Amino acid sequence: MNTWLSIDGLSLTEGGTRIIADVSLTLGAQRTVVLGPNGAGKSTLLRLIHDLLHPSTGVLYWPRPLSQAMVFQRPVMLRTTALTNVIYGLKLKGFKTGEARRRAQESLARVGLEHLALRPARLLSGGEQQRVALARAWALEPELLILDEPTASLDPASSREVERIIGDIAASGARILMTTHNLGQARRIAEDIVFIDRGRIVEQTPVAQFFKLPQTPAAQSFLQEEMP
Repeated sequence: MNTWLSIDGLSLTEGGTRIIADVSLTLGAQRTVVLGPNGAGKSTLLRLIHDLLHPSTGVLYWPRPLSQAMVFQRPVMLRTTALTNVIYGLKLKGFKTGEARRRAQESLARVGLEHLALRPARLLSGGEQQRVALARAWALEPELLILDEPTASLDPASSREVERIIGDIAASGARILMTTHNLGQARRIAEDIVFIDRGRIVEQTPVAQFFKLPQTPAAQSFLQEEMP
């Protein structure tokens, strides 16, 4: 397993509150899921990795810089068509109009939304908007796709479709780093589980081992509370 990110002593303090506390972590699996209770620091950790937040202390070391894209729980849609939403992300990265349109059309087709390409994005359902967000990210061909609770607001059918797309993106070679509250989803997607509690990394282990025999009381308690 090749390391693609090493984190050493990462902390974030805001307003006198320590949100992330002395995190040291090595990531090497292709598909990593971060689990933990509400308020544990999962989303903050992802934002630090994606450079949307800057740590108070600590270092993120990338053995090789990876192109990245991030998809959030509630995607931001521009007041324009689904196609133009995807094109916009490509234009920001410097793609010329013709190439951006071609990539956007291909990406919408991959997520099954080519028939809605000219529909106003904000009139789409929540599941369709999330698929547009995934198309916007996938069109960039990221080496690392970061996903923050991508199905938290979706119905089961839409969640399954989003999972399928995440699997296809992983199959294309991208690394996946995501958070979820859906333990079944974590089992299906993850190779590696990182468990965070109160801003600290408590456990990191292969997915089967985590669900069969968690090593820490905090993880054991979390699974007992969350498992049906």
